[in-house]
Amino acid sequence: MSVQFGTCNFDGKPVDPKEFDQVRPVLSPYGPDAEGSFCEGNTGILYRAFHTTRESRDETQPYMSASGTIITWDGRVDNRKELIHELGGGFSAGSTDVAIVAAAYDRWGTDCFANLIGDWALSVWDPKDRFLLLAKDFVGTRHLYYSVKANRVTWCTVLDPLVLFAGHSFAVEEEYIAGWLSFFPAADLTPYVGIHSVPPCSFVRLETGRRTTQMYWDFDPAKRISYRTDAEYEEHFRAVFAESVRRRLRSDSPVLAELSGGMDSSSVVCMSDEIIARGLAETPKLDTLSYYDDSEPNWNERPYFTSVEEKRGRTGCHIDVSSQDFFKREPNYGHFAATPASGDRSTEAAKQFAEWIAAHGNRVLLSGIGGDEVAGGVPTAMPELADLLARARFRTLAHQVKVWALNKRKPWFQLLFDASMKFLPPNWGGCSNGAQPAPWLNPDFLRRHNKTLAGYSKRWRLFGRLPSFQENLSTLDFLRRQLGCEALPSEPVHDRSYPYLDRDLLEFLFAIPREQLVRPGQRRSLVRRALVSIVPEAVLQRKRKAFVSRSPYIKVSASASTLTEMSRKMVSDTMGIVDGQRFANAVQNACRGGQAPFVLMMRTLVIEFWLSSVTEQSTTRSTIPSRIARRHVLVHKTSAS
Repeated sequence: MSVQFGTCNFDGKPVDPKEFDQVRPVLSPYGPDAEGSFCEGNTGILYRAFHTTRESRDETQPYMSASGTIITWDGRVDNRKELIHELGGGFSAGSTDVAIVAAAYDRWGTDCFANLIGDWALSVWDPKDRFLLLAKDFVGTRHLYYSVKANRVTWCTVLDPLVLFAGHSFAVEEEYIAGWLSFFPAADLTPYVGIHSVPPCSFVRLETGRRTTQMYWDFDPAKRISYRTDAEYEEHFRAVFAESVRRRLRSDSPVLAELSGGMDSSSVVCMSDEIIARGLAETPKLDTLSYYDDSEPNWNERPYFTSVEEKRGRTGCHIDVSSQDFFKREPNYGHFAATPASGDRSTEAAKQFAEWIAAHGNRVLLSGIGGDEVAGGVPTAMPELADLLARARFRTLAHQVKVWALNKRKPWFQLLFDASMKFLPPNWGGCSNGAQPAPWLNPDFLRRHNKTLAGYSKRWRLFGRLPSFQENLSTLDFLRRQLGCEALPSEPVHDRSYPYLDRDLLEFLFAIPREQLVRPGQRRSLVRRALVSIVPEAVLQRKRKAFVSRSPYIKVSASASTLTEMSRKMVSDTMGIVDGQRFANAVQNACRGGQAPFVLMMRTLVIEFWLSSVTEQSTTRSTIPSRIARRHVLVHKTSAS
């Protein structure tokens, strides 16, 4: 996870290298290992390195290719061997990723992006034809932001320099806020009007007076994988999953893996152990990180992650989060929170995490995010039944409806009706697919952003792509939006990677029959069958994690007076996002034991704390017409102090 900053004047005005002086301190915490720069004519680029592989330590960036293009690369190429073979001589197993990528670009141009499998973001400056390319991997594991003002484009891996040193004010992007209060904002949005994020699986081309965005790759809906037996599906899954994990163990330092005790993290850890034991991994060892709360009867993870630790014969880092207060705001002195996700870093859990990484030298963190979503963690029959409807396989449909009806203890016609409803347009009167907005949102804000608050839901098409394939793409879009909101970690700096979001693994999961993933009474059916003897039986057979927790009820009650007082002077209320009185009523209802959407309550508080933090570090306009006050309340300083 290295970082880059660049600026280009398309009017030909030269860039002064001194412009980097104010940016350098902001980038340094994210790239502590080395610095490189390029400043020639109208273009300047600053690069800060964070090394995670042996080859990366030999890189010099920004990198000039044989054709003269300037490439800045942050990432990991997983299909190095294949690319080296296709590119021919001049490369070896010790070649750097950036050298391979530069040669691929010289050979194939933008077509090379589809061939780069891994987690990455890059910029390409062509001084001959005077255009800039910004591109990201297919799922968007890396951040890359840019802003365009007149004839000047500025881009960066982190938002901070684009906001702090722009020299002008920014309006708050309402759709981004609405996305945070539902199922995350669209992946190309940032909290600031005028600053954009490069979309996943796309590249942005910028040149004088023109900006275009283009997807470079997509899943093939016609690709289908069919075997005669379950065992063949299981063998294929083990192979692609093992390869996905192995790719992310490419590190010359110990790798750290989250271990919650659930199926996703446990399978990643256990498969990592198998790969390391066979001598197929570069990393010297794998450490684990587990959070627990013994006070939660419905969320007791300790028995499950300890069963994995017993199997591997090693104990990892255990962090008790029972005392963590989700509703308490801690000031971030000297830290500019560019996004809602980059807020408080002072919790005891965060401190223990930082201490562990510092003591053990971990630079890569493996996460199980995505497994539940893409591998059949949600035990629903809807995609399978919709596929049968779309294919007009009515005899099989009748049988499966009955089987699922018995399992779900629901009338068969109700299941059939629910599957049919997926083909209808989303509800015009409110949020669809069970999504309900927070009851304390301002009605005008709700009307303006109804689609976003509904999670950008779309109806399934009866013809063309199978409904299950359409659902897979919608799920992936949700995960892309989620990753787009993740804050780039700098305290401590580390690289996050997601084995369940590997491109080859997803191609396999999207191409197999839906009934391989989910069966009546068997969520995660393929994963459970394929990982017998690899993952402990206690984890394979555990029920789905409970979502009912006592902690929010207890902590809302304990913080009721503070939350009620806060609701009287909410920044989000003055901006027309939240109705403070309705929020206070929801707090009081939760204190009385009533039902409360705690996830939405916590997200509202995250937004409120972030808006408060930004306004505290900004100049606030005192007189703003009420019609535009919702969007133009913040004006940022042009210094980092």
